[in-house]
Amino acid sequence: MKIAIVGGTGPHGKGLGHRFAQAGHDVILGSRDAQRAEDAAHAVAGRMPLGARHGEVHGASNVDATRDADLVVVAVPFDGMLESLTDLDVDGRIVVSCVNPLTFAGDGPRAIRVAEGSAAEQIADRHPGAVVVAAFHHVSAVSLQQRDEPLDEHVLVAGDDPASKDIVISLATAVASRGGVDAGPLRSAGALEAMTGVLIHINRRYKAHAGLSVTGVEDAAGT
Repeated sequence: MKIAIVGGTGPHGKGLGHRFAQAGHDVILGSRDAQRAEDAAHAVAGRMPLGARHGEVHGASNVDATRDADLVVVAVPFDGMLESLTDLDVDGRIVVSCVNPLTFAGDGPRAIRVAEGSAAEQIADRHPGAVVVAAFHHVSAVSLQQRDEPLDEHVLVAGDDPASKDIVISLATAVASRGGVDAGPLRSAGALEAMTGVLIHINRRYKAHAGLSVTGVEDAAGT
């Protein structure tokens, strides 16, 4: 696929872009600053294993990045999410939200209450022509960038369109060795987003880069 990442210059966006390209997908890292996106793309492409086949990595403005993409990943902070999507035409595309509505105080992260129920549902409300799926909230940006092998965890995926959700579940194998797990309809996205705050607490307490894995189900990747 041709995958555009809105917010592709951030740690999470660059990490996902690296994994998707390594799996053979063409990736366009998007940013409000096209030059910054091109610099990030150059850095991501430079990390590809020598001699291995992989997809191309380019950088562009968010508008140009999403123009011809098959799938759009939104990897921006919640407070800038709607502004980042304002001028984008994502009608008819799968839009994957990995946005976590969190605020940080002295005692750590707290979930922000979103009127629509979640960041993913807010995107769906503002862009009714897009097919919104929630995924990739819990994968560590640090692990994505520092390691080349798939992470030993599951990716929880929520959405209302079964076919689009299956595409994202399949895409999850580029990131996690255990693959994607169907976590229910899009209304489940709020729970997925809030769980990220719990993981941040765990990672700070144990100085780790923990992820999530669901026990009692066969590995989605077939391993």
